Amino acid sequence: MTYRFTARAVAAEADVEGEMQAGVAEEDEGFFLLFTRALGEPSAQDVPLGLDTYQVTTPDECTAYGCVREATLTDTSLTVTLDPACLDDLELDDTTIEAVLDVPAESIAELRTVLAKVLTSGREESHPLLTGFPT
Repeated sequence: MTYRFTARAVAAEADVEGEMQAGVAEEDEGFFLLFTRALGEPSAQDVPLGLDTYQVTTPDECTAYGCVREATLTDTSLTVTLDPACLDDLELDDTTIEAVLDVPAESIAELRTVLAKVLTSGREESHPLLTGFPT
């Protein structure tokens, strides 16, 4: 099944306290997906712990690392397919999430650029298949 929501807010920031972040959210206290990567090289501790890649955060600050299998971005939606193994960590029921984008075109363009950089960071085996992103 697919979880669908309307995103009325988009974040795409290149340096937030040493991190790069991209995300989509409903208004106020609603559902969101936030994708984050640390800037710089991972520490020696991060690698064996599997923290040497991007992270996905959902409401209630649930987090999983390197769990996106596919991401498709169009001018009207972002569809993300997650590894089923991460659903418990993220407290989600569905592996596919579709955000209908109700935001300006400029925000979608920024999301396209920053989200591609976030999702292709870290260990290569965690990089998802990207459709609709710059190469």
